[in-house]
Parts: sequence; C-alpha cells; structure tokens
Amino acid sequence: MFELNYELSGVDPKIFYGVNNQFFNLLKSSFPTVKINGRDQWIFAQGTQEALNILQNKLDDILRFIHKNNSIGLKDLENILNLKNETERELIFNQDIIIKGINGKVIKAKTINQKKLVRESESKDMVFAIGPAGTGKTYTSVALAARALRDREVKRIILTRPAVEAGESLGFLPGDLKEKLDPYLQPLYDALRDMIPHEKLEGFMEKNIIEVAPLAFMRGRTLDEAFVILDEAQNTTHAQMKMFLTRMGMNAKFIITGDPTQVDLPLKQKSGLKEAMRILEGVKEIGFVHLTEEDVVRHPVVRKIINAYSEEEKRNQS
Repeated sequence: MFELNYELSGVDPKIFYGVNNQFFNLLKSSFPTVKINGRDQWIFAQGTQEALNILQNKLDDILRFIHKNNSIGLKDLENILNLKNETERELIFNQDIIIKGINGKVIKAKTINQKKLVRESESKDMVFAIGPAGTGKTYTSVALAARALRDREVKRIILTRPAVEAGESLGFLPGDLKEKLDPYLQPLYDALRDMIPHEKLEGFMEKNIIEVAPLAFMRGRTLDEAFVILDEAQNTTHAQMKMFLTRMGMNAKFIITGDPTQVDLPLKQKSGLKEAMRILEGVKEIGFVHLTEEDVVRHPVVRKIINAYSEEEKRNQS
C-alpha cells in the first residue's frame, strides 16, 4: 500500500470540494480502490502505486482547470475524470467559448463531444452530429452558425427540419403555411433568440439573412455562402436526405443533426440519416461526431431517463 499527500496549491478549497463536498465525493467515487481523504489544502490517499499515479494526474488536471477558469462545474469535473487521451485533454483546456449571446451570456461547448463538434465544423464543411435529446447538438450548431455570420464567414444562415410530425393534421391548423409550420421549427427559433438581439434577429429574418424553413423548401436550390443546419434529420427519407446534401454550394457549411433511435417515419420507410451515416462513412471530407448520454446538459435526471429507455430497447431487441 502506497501513500499520496497532495497539496491544493493556489486553489480555494471551497471551489475544489464543491457545495456539500459534491465534487470531492465524485472524485472519490471515481477511484473505488483508493482510500481518499481531504483536509483543507491537503488530499491524502492510499492505494496501489498505479492508482495513485492516475489520481495525481487527475488532481493536476482539476487544479489546472480551476487555475484557468477560477471555477469548476460538475460537468467540467466529469469531463476531466473521464478523459481518455491527450486529444481530449487539449479539448478540455482550450478556449471553448463559441459566441457571446444576449446580455453577455457566454455560449460555449460544455462537453468533450460538443467540443469535438466545434473542432470538426472548423475543419470540415459538412458534419453529422449524432446523439440523443439534450446533448446540445442543435444548440451548439446554431451557435456556430451565429458566429460564422458575425465573422462574415457566410452571408446567411438557413435552419431547416422535416415537418414529419405534422402529418396529415397540418391542413387543419390555422394560418398560412409558415404559421402552420412554425411550431415544428420552434427549437431553432429558441436557440437563435439566445444568441441574437430581438430587433436584429427580426431584421435578419425579414431580409432572409436568417431563414428558418421546412426541408421541402430546400428543393431546387443551391445554397452558396450559407451556414445550413438540418435538424431532426432522422425523420428524412432517402430522397429528402439526398436532395438536401446535394444542395451544398460554394463556401457553404452544413451540419446535420439527429437521433437515429427516435425515428418518426412510417414503419416501412427507411431513415435518410441512418442511410447517409452508412453510405458516407468513408468520405474523409465529411465529419461525424457521436454524442452520448454523457453529453446531456439538461436536468441530471434526463441522462437517467435516456439510460433507462436505452436499456429497455436493448431488452426488447434481445
């Protein structure tokens, strides 16, 4: 049995331990074979030399993060404890602010895979962001689009999604086509309102600098100098996905988001997203980022709900 005495040099212990020792308890639970105690500026641990070496590296990373940001959140700590390689370590410690939104709200990638999405979008013109609800794939994508427009990398933003949820009931809804479809595009409007002041957003939409439209409106168009996001792509058909992907024009950025486990198409219809993931997997110019329940940034119970449903689906398939 070996010992480690580690000093929290230059760090406020209250930040390190967290409210009601929340952060410290998470650290201890991540090392079940190591006996860990803390007292003020010191951490005392007993275990195998290998385990203590890993613990010391994690403590170094935690202190580095706190020194850099003067704070740490639960998701940040989880990311550090789950680091798998040096590439992920670089993602954690690199500047991850995407854009500053309304009232100075800082909008940033909060998880490893969200940061991977940012990196992939910066290096590739077409990226697929695949993952369950609540992983921030749409919100992060809209933030990247808003930044690209602000920096004049593109001349417009186009946000689209299939309106499959409307089904045959669409004709019974009041208003013109836009008013009928707006409820299905609401998540995209919500994200934009976090990032662009109301009057400016209204002006952009009136001038079609920002366009939020159903997927059917993309047919026959060539989308040049635009940042285009296809949301809920699991609900596209083969023909719709092929149509959308081939709309890509010069100096354009495309992000396609979706959750292959939540397809709302009729039973006999194949998801265009699932097909595209298989067909385009080997195209090196296209990026694929897979987000998981570990990336859920909503209420903590959402992750448990996703896990519970995943387990149930696995049981049904076996």
